[in-house]
Amino acid sequence: MTTRHADDLLDEVRWERMFPDQLERRFASWPVLYQTYGLCEPHGPQNALGLDGLKAHGVACLTARRHGGIVAPPDYGHIHEIGDYAIWALDTIGEVERDWMTAVPPWHHFRTVCWHLRIADRLGFKAVILLTGHYGVNYLDLKTLVDLVQPLVGARLFALADFEADTTGFDGGGKPVGDHAGRIETSQLWALEPAAVDVSRFPPTDQNGPFFAMGPDAREASRTAGQKMVERQVSWLGQKAEELVAAFDEVRPAVRLRSFADVERLWRDVVEPALPNFLSMQPDPHETGRTVPAESRWAVNWKPVLSGSGGLR
Repeated sequence: MTTRHADDLLDEVRWERMFPDQLERRFASWPVLYQTYGLCEPHGPQNALGLDGLKAHGVACLTARRHGGIVAPPDYGHIHEIGDYAIWALDTIGEVERDWMTAVPPWHHFRTVCWHLRIADRLGFKAVILLTGHYGVNYLDLKTLVDLVQPLVGARLFALADFEADTTGFDGGGKPVGDHAGRIETSQLWALEPAAVDVSRFPPTDQNGPFFAMGPDAREASRTAGQKMVERQVSWLGQKAEELVAAFDEVRPAVRLRSFADVERLWRDVVEPALPNFLSMQPDPHETGRTVPAESRWAVNWKPVLSGSGGLR
């Protein structure tokens, strides 16, 4: 693996906190950008609402410090309240008055991702790793988006959910695995942001849930196990960055997203026609036969609204 200058590895890695000379030095050393995504949403009484973004951004920052690169400001506008997410919310959050989500629809989120790619591409990054800490079918759609747009983007792209970077699996079973506010996510956040986890807030064991979407095995969380998981993720992401930069250097693509018009054309001609088939646009992508009752607060955005031509309105 390429060795970066020691001063670069000790330097600040967060784009928004760096001075111009720091950004230039880090870019010259290793032109890789980490763009992270999350959502403020219920994660049990024991976890801060921003768990998704906090852990993705935390893992990206550790990776950039160890292996080089720059970490873009995190994006907390993510997909929920629609399709499979509404069904999940009905079961695990319930009819609460306030869920404290920062949810946006799929067409907003994925269009924003395209703008993020333009930011990176016009600056000349060789690789962009898109890391989401929010799960469900959205991370599969993010991979679909990358496949669609890569021919028109110079930087080499890779998209994944953060748990996928732990290829041995949380318990060493050899398979990447994640959860929602259970022992895996709680352990991971505990390792990265100890102040964002408070196990004294666990509900009494003799009470019945749902408890603001807390995972059933959350009480088994371990900060030590989370630290080991994070170390594996950082190592894997560092290697993936090496592969992406090597791929860029081999291809030396001439294409770049440069103008606003480039992104508008990319969205109109490539992404929007495919969007109705994205999993996060389906009322029941797993074909469970589940529906959201009309009287539920989760029914209002459950089904995406499409115009007759297949576009969005």
